Amino acid sequence: MQAMTQQKLLPLTLGALGVVYGDIGTSPLYTMKEVFAGTHPVLLNHDNVLGILSLIFWSLMFVVSLKYVVFIMRADNNGEGGIMALMALAMRTLRISEKQKWLMMLLGLAGAALFYGDGVITPAISVLSAVEGLDVATPLFRPYIIPITLAVLAVLFYFQSRGTGSIGRLFGPVMLLWFLTLGVLGIINIAKEPQVLQALNPYYGLHFFQEYQFHAFLALGAVVLALTGAEALYADMGHFGRSPVQLAWFFLVLPALVLNYFGQGALILDSPEAIQNPFYLLVPEWGVLPMVALSTVATVIASQAVISGAFSITRQAIQLGYLPRFEIQQTSEEEIGQIYVPGINWMLLISVVALVIGFKTSTNLAAAYGIAVTGTMLITTILAFVVVRHVWHWGWLSSAVVIALFMVVDLAFLGANAVKFLDGGWFPLAMGALIFLLMSTWKRGRALLAAKQKDLAIALEDFFEGIKIQGPARVTGTAVFLTTNPYAVPSALLHNVLHNKVLHERVILLSISVQGVPHVPRADRTRIEDLENNFFRVMLNYGFKDDINIPRELGRCTDENLKFNMMMTTFFLGRETLVASARPGMALWREKLFISMFRSSASAMSFFKLPTNRVIELGTQVEI
Repeated sequence: MQAMTQQKLLPLTLGALGVVYGDIGTSPLYTMKEVFAGTHPVLLNHDNVLGILSLIFWSLMFVVSLKYVVFIMRADNNGEGGIMALMALAMRTLRISEKQKWLMMLLGLAGAALFYGDGVITPAISVLSAVEGLDVATPLFRPYIIPITLAVLAVLFYFQSRGTGSIGRLFGPVMLLWFLTLGVLGIINIAKEPQVLQALNPYYGLHFFQEYQFHAFLALGAVVLALTGAEALYADMGHFGRSPVQLAWFFLVLPALVLNYFGQGALILDSPEAIQNPFYLLVPEWGVLPMVALSTVATVIASQAVISGAFSITRQAIQLGYLPRFEIQQTSEEEIGQIYVPGINWMLLISVVALVIGFKTSTNLAAAYGIAVTGTMLITTILAFVVVRHVWHWGWLSSAVVIALFMVVDLAFLGANAVKFLDGGWFPLAMGALIFLLMSTWKRGRALLAAKQKDLAIALEDFFEGIKIQGPARVTGTAVFLTTNPYAVPSALLHNVLHNKVLHERVILLSISVQGVPHVPRADRTRIEDLENNFFRVMLNYGFKDDINIPRELGRCTDENLKFNMMMTTFFLGRETLVASARPGMALWREKLFISMFRSSASAMSFFKLPTNRVIELGTQVEI
């Protein structure tokens, strides 16, 4: 049994290297350079190099190792991590009030919105910083850095529709080579200046703060670049499980990162002019071009993880009711998590291209990086407090002490990055604010629409009484009416009776409910109630990471009365035409925004995988 466990653990650990650690693993490309030559440069001298290395080391230990790998990863939602999963876990906690759940929802939406902002900057800064290594090899490449970066990014986003299954198997081995290379380069340079190992002593970080105070605080805005990608450890936990992610971090990723950062520190102490690009100057001259190639591949892998994360969080948000339906394509028959969302893909590409052209260098982009990351970290900590108190049942004192320690560090990093707002930090915040507006507007608009439909709905009991007195003709076949309220008459059913004067011999009132868990077991997915007049109420329950496929679920029904022949089944959908009004609920401009989102959402027919030749849509007008 132990041998079998190890057989599974090692491949999963290698897979985690390729998916989970790409972002934080490529941070050495730009972190040290930004500390000493960025927006708020630190004076380059012996004590400051040791102070910065101490801050980086202890930040990795406290924020990544302790907070995320040891603590936050325990707050899983049935094995799944990430801001949306954590929000769903907090919101379904029974011991908090509706007002508190509303606050949890706002925090979760804000964290998800900031994730998109981070998802735009990560590919831009990672690939650009890798390609900038060409300038170290020879200045002749300088005019071509941006075009090459744009070409690499264009190819990356173009191939998203093909899926990552075929090349994804290479991600783990490539990142293994990457981290081993980081570690070896670090060891070689540490051997020349072993005094840098003194920075393992936290005294040097504390002395740096004591010496420079406010300027040292500003330096945290660059130090945090070493932590970017920490959220991915938690968000991607569901793909591999907690143990492989933790094993990869403590036995390979953390040692490799620390060795490389300390190697860069040793290089700077020996040759201060190396601060122009300490990462690539670690490499012997003959190895710069191969290192540029390896770095570019590593940053593409890091970008792929962020893009896949954006697709995943989009599907979760759609199924939890925070975004309108997007077209979602499954890119793998074996892996349900491998999806492609065209609308999000091209939105990210346009934003990334605009960033590269607008900011031009990784140094300029670094000024924009950090606010979104630290904001998401803070929100994760706040949501974790709910889990600690109400799921793990910790006492008030122990919960407050632990969370307060994490929040102090989060707030310090967030505050240090806030001063970079005018230098580019406004971009991820503006993008996050826009996405937050869209998500909150959609959620509120759907609630108003549901309330309006409920007011206009006719109870099933009244409808049954009516058709007993003067019922329409019954025709052969099965009619499936999709409805958000399975206890009222769907508008499409009313219109069908009023205009076509018929009812099918068997009528299914089908509703779909997405639970606050990632997956619902197949045995618990379908609930059937036999109503009168050969009506059936069918409720399909999904998790927020499940693939919704109505024909497949109906085909699995085992009830004798509900065996489906798709050629004899017709699906009826209601298509609402929304009209904005001055009624209380939302501001008129937000109602118009919601209506625009409603009109542009993907059709229910394609989203629910309904057969195109078996669908009838019946429209109605609703004023909100």
